[in-house]
Amino acid sequence: MAEIEIDGVPADPARLAALGLLNYGHFTTLRVEAGGVRGLELHLDRLVRDCRALFAAELDRALIRERIRAVLPADGEPLIVRVTVYDPALGLERPAAPATPALLVTTRPAATAAPAPLRVRTVAHRRELPELKHVGLFGLVHHRRAAQLAGYDDALLTDDAGLVTEGATWNVGFLAGNRLVRPAGPSLPGVTEALLAGAYGGPQSREPVRAAELARFDAAFALNAGVGLRPLAAVDGTAFDPAHPLLAELRAAYLAVAADPV
Repeated sequence: MAEIEIDGVPADPARLAALGLLNYGHFTTLRVEAGGVRGLELHLDRLVRDCRALFAAELDRALIRERIRAVLPADGEPLIVRVTVYDPALGLERPAAPATPALLVTTRPAATAAPAPLRVRTVAHRRELPELKHVGLFGLVHHRRAAQLAGYDDALLTDDAGLVTEGATWNVGFLAGNRLVRPAGPSLPGVTEALLAGAYGGPQSREPVRAAELARFDAAFALNAGVGLRPLAAVDGTAFDPAHPLLAELRAAYLAVAADPV
C-alpha cells in the first residue's frame, strides 16, 4: 500500500494541495531494497544542494533518513521512495517569503522484472534549471505523452542544435566499442549515472552527441534509480542491439555497487 507522509505524519489534504497549486519544489527518487539504497549519500547531497538553490534553506540529512525509514516495509521488499521538498505556506503572490521546507515522502511498488527495451524519439526541449531535479514536470510529461501517442515509449531531449542532452526522466548513455559515452550539455547529474561511471572499468568519455549521428554507436541505454540500466531498442530511425553483451556487463557493474543502509 502506498504511503504519503508530510513531515512524518499522514498527509493533510490542504498541505498536499499546496504543492499542486504552486508546483515549486524539488525531489529525489530512490529504490530501496532490504533497507538499503545504492548511492544514498548522493541522493542526500542532491536534496541538500537543491534545497539551498530553491529555498536558501538547510536540510537535516539525518532527518531525511529517518523519514525514509518510517515508510519502509518490515519485509524489506523493493520499494520506490520519492522525497519531495516544498513549503506548503509559500504562495503565488510572494514566493520570496522566508521558506520552511517540508518533507513529503511517498512510496510505490518497485518493479522486480527487467523492463522491456525502450523505443524513443528525439524532441528539442530543455528543462528549466536542468541541473536541478525540480517538480516542474509539465514539459517532460507532455513530450512523453506525445511520443507515446506517436507509437514510441518515451522522449529523448536535444538542444536547438540537435545535440542529445538527457531523457525525459532519465540519463542516457551510448556504447562505441567498449567505450562508454555520456552526452555533454545541460542535464541533471544523475545518481545512477554517477554510480555506473564509477563502477565501469572500461574507457569512458563525456562528449557532444549529435542526434543525427547516433548510428556510430553500437548500443544505447537509459539510466535512473527506479530501474537501473534499461536498453534502448531505437532512437528515431536508428536501431540498437538491446542484447549487446556489454550492456549485461554494465548492468552487473551497477548491481555490484553496495547499497548504503538507510
